[in-house]
Amino acid sequence: MPMSPDKPRFLYNNLPGETEKGIVLITGARQTGKTTLTKKRYSQLPYMNLDAVEERLRLEKIPTSRWAKDVGLAAIDEVQKEPSVFEKIKYAYDAGALSFSVLLGSSQILLLKKIRESLAGRITIFELFPMMMAELSASDQSTLKAPLLDKLLGDEAISHVLEREVSILPSPEEAEKLNILSYMMNYGGMPALLHLPEENRMRWLKDYELTYLERDLADLARLSDLEPFRLFQKLSALRSASLLNYSELARDASISVDTAKRYLEYLKLSYQVELLQPYYRNLTSSLVKTPKLYWLDIGIWRVLSGFSGQTSGQLIETMVVSEIIKWIKTMRRAVELYFYRTRSGLEVDLLMQTSHGLIGVEIKSRQECAGKDATPLQQIAAQLGEEWRGGLIVYGGNSIKRIAEPNIWAVPFWRLLM
Repeated sequence: MPMSPDKPRFLYNNLPGETEKGIVLITGARQTGKTTLTKKRYSQLPYMNLDAVEERLRLEKIPTSRWAKDVGLAAIDEVQKEPSVFEKIKYAYDAGALSFSVLLGSSQILLLKKIRESLAGRITIFELFPMMMAELSASDQSTLKAPLLDKLLGDEAISHVLEREVSILPSPEEAEKLNILSYMMNYGGMPALLHLPEENRMRWLKDYELTYLERDLADLARLSDLEPFRLFQKLSALRSASLLNYSELARDASISVDTAKRYLEYLKLSYQVELLQPYYRNLTSSLVKTPKLYWLDIGIWRVLSGFSGQTSGQLIETMVVSEIIKWIKTMRRAVELYFYRTRSGLEVDLLMQTSHGLIGVEIKSRQECAGKDATPLQQIAAQLGEEWRGGLIVYGGNSIKRIAEPNIWAVPFWRLLM
């Protein structure tokens, strides 16, 4: 599918301008486009990359009292590699000599440590994830359109939003969106893949795995032996969209449970995975209390898990949940995500806690869905009472339709996310 490598990003419009006051941190996994986005959004600011030893040494030598004059407004990449920068920016900002700075970095554990120590209360953090389907479907910044998901998370009743939607899209528009969906399901959302020939994309993803291990883990953990972590990473990918069992994962990776927990924290801090927590309210005494694990990029997940098929329930659930996570975090929506499962077998894939109540989501990879698919949503709706806003059966078909009460709709996952 031919696409420009310079795709628009939703985060671009959310970032403050350099005429505003504050310190901005843009963080996220490697190769998600932080540098490209920053240079585009802040084209008037000097750009410095601390990957270069010479640049680190230059900034290290600048006296704290001279920072505002010698550096001033700037975008500083891989900022965690020169710890003194944080203190110098804090000094200049608190003194009123510096009004704005942009910091970038992908080693979250080091960044957050320095922010807690130096810039707490002065900095706004923005996270850049692999591209979402809604970004892939836009041609430039002006054509970016929020997905249907965003409308459903707003104040308006779900039924009002969905009743306005065309039940089935015109064939050309549907074909275009299915093309984007196919790309996402095969390669994920890493921006660098867009300009590569199809035959080179999986090679890039495999190389990314090696680069991630060598660079991010060198920063995060300073592991002398990467092989145990490499095995753990692959075993974690195989468990995407599944309950996380540390003991089982540790046993299969031949490591201790404490090491498994530490390794998983590295995956979280480097934006590879997200843990979805079980719903906290005790609707029943037999709730499962173990989190679920999700990989955030389908292309990387495919390489690590070895999955080469066109589709599966695990792939679809991983993709849908990761897209929802990326949207909520990118747009800084006040929405909490949970799943719901009891030991007796009642399960709802996703509960979206909004300020106006809960939306339940069941994810099906099938092309058709029936009224019986709404049963888990109906059961939890009965327990939630007035907190229930409605339910979605997110499936692989092409039609938006009300399928059951109370307020339960079937919505194609590609229409939800684009």
